[in-house]
Amino acid sequence: MIETNNAPVIPILTSKDFAPDQDVKWCPGCGDYSILKQVQTILPELGFKKEDYVFVSGIGCSSRFTYYMDTYGIHSIHGRATAIASGLKASRPELSVWVVTGDGDALSIGGNHFIHLLRKNFDIKILLFNNQIYGLTKGQYSPTSETGIVTKSTPYGSIEEPFNTAELALGAKGSFVSRTLDRDPKHMQAVLRQAHKHKGASFVEIYQNCPVFNDGAFFIFSEKETKKEEALYVEHDKPLVFGANSDKGIKLDGFQPKVVDLSNGSNSVNDLWIHDERDGFKASILVRLFDDQGHEGAMPRPFGVFFVSDRPTMETKLNAQVALAKEKKGVGNLDDLLSGGRTWTIG
Repeated sequence: MIETNNAPVIPILTSKDFAPDQDVKWCPGCGDYSILKQVQTILPELGFKKEDYVFVSGIGCSSRFTYYMDTYGIHSIHGRATAIASGLKASRPELSVWVVTGDGDALSIGGNHFIHLLRKNFDIKILLFNNQIYGLTKGQYSPTSETGIVTKSTPYGSIEEPFNTAELALGAKGSFVSRTLDRDPKHMQAVLRQAHKHKGASFVEIYQNCPVFNDGAFFIFSEKETKKEEALYVEHDKPLVFGANSDKGIKLDGFQPKVVDLSNGSNSVNDLWIHDERDGFKASILVRLFDDQGHEGAMPRPFGVFFVSDRPTMETKLNAQVALAKEKKGVGNLDDLLSGGRTWTIG
């Protein structure tokens, strides 16, 4: 680091500064490669020193991510990346902390830690790679696998309802909830930049292709022939428009969303639902445009930033409380704290 007039100057970084000195070993065609590339692309512009980035992962294919970033990292244990990252952020709030996890890691064994990180609102970026399958353990169904999917652990088809992860994140009081996908690099970069700017728990669900065990699960949202009809890209303060020729839109009939035709003159863009990422009530409706993909009359799947809420972060409140306690009582004594106020002697 260079100092100018006693002010530190952060060196100019490039994506190559975050590339590893080892081969990246995911399966050919895995969506993780794209996610890695987009993260390495945006990090140099975020204003942190290289040594102030920390990536924390759990268990799964996605969790190799920490080895492929030339930053500090913690490859933790199954489902506990969010808990470890929370402790790190509480003790070192100045760091830029990122959690990398998968749908199995975060939503099955790690589900409890995941929802409480969102509720507590630590200033942590959570990248959830969702491929709707367990990849590392060779193709079992996961908490996001669609009903009816045939896997090694559901040979007659899954009878369970999958999580809608954006809906789950909103229910857990997530203060930044979004969705993007591996096959749209520019959109992913834009969402990641917004997630970084947010001060609080930033949840980014990333649809990620597993070419071995669940190939093409999300291609309907990215292929040229279907993307414009099946994917709805939302932007703050803009109407909800989609369709091959931007000839369809969504408006609210009370609290019920309806697809309308913009090509026949009976409806105009002015009639449509205007996305407001600060409106939690409408966000809860938006994230439920989720089911029945590919069916006639079905709603498109939304992508983008769904909800943003500014509220104090957990580490800010925690450190303020510690400071207040010290001010009132002075520096505490650990032995006194552990023994408590009620003790007795035996013998």
